Amino acid sequence: MLALRLLNVVAPVYFLCIALVTLVLQLFLFLPRMREDPSAARLFSPALLHGALFLFLSTNALGNYVLVIQNSPDDLDSCQGAEARRALCPPPSTHFCRVCARVTLKHDHHCFFTGNCIGSRNMRNFVLFCLYTSLACLYSMVAGVAYISAVLSISFAHPLAFLTLLPTSISQFFSGAVLGSEMFVILMLYLWFAIGLACAGFCCHQLLLILRGQTRHQVRKGVAVRARPWRKNLQEVFGKRWLLGLLVPMFNVGSESCKQRDK
Repeated sequence: MLALRLLNVVAPVYFLCIALVTLVLQLFLFLPRMREDPSAARLFSPALLHGALFLFLSTNALGNYVLVIQNSPDDLDSCQGAEARRALCPPPSTHFCRVCARVTLKHDHHCFFTGNCIGSRNMRNFVLFCLYTSLACLYSMVAGVAYISAVLSISFAHPLAFLTLLPTSISQFFSGAVLGSEMFVILMLYLWFAIGLACAGFCCHQLLLILRGQTRHQVRKGVAVRARPWRKNLQEVFGKRWLLGLLVPMFNVGSESCKQRDK
């Protein structure tokens, strides 16, 4: 348990450090390199377009990250009385989290990178957090590949060029042909690639469960769920303003049971 609580602190710090390093590399390495292109138009310069797109992706990723932390799942202990517990907090959808030390409604899993449980009230923000983190990492990898290609005069036209980049760069780094800053960017390329693919896979898996009306906890426990149209399952999580939520980080209002309880 002590190891899990320690991981609950270390994982968010690790994520924030990666986000900070990515921001620094974008602002002080990739963007200045793009501004050096004399043939680029002023209005639609690569640096301006790159900065705007990265700002959009990073704002949505960090915004939904904060909302996942702030918007905790419903606590079963807040339901008053046995009748209220049976009506508003059905046992099959609840789970006691040892890390958070509470029973949550519609528990999906505990996310160590946010230090919070994922459930009815923050599922939408969690899915969008995974989506935009994946896009931001993969886009940063593309920008980093363009930077390394220009600085080291490396061609990535061959499919295996990216796979052989790391071992080749390590040998060149110890021989002095590759600088420390360039080697650091190369290491970040592989880190962005791994995080981007992991978040993309997790996002697709979570969307599939949402369409089925299930949670990961229910799948692990083998709990049967009532069959409903996938549109209703999707609307229950993302709400009617789903398009606005894709563009701007928005607070998730939670499930219908939460609304009835708040009344």
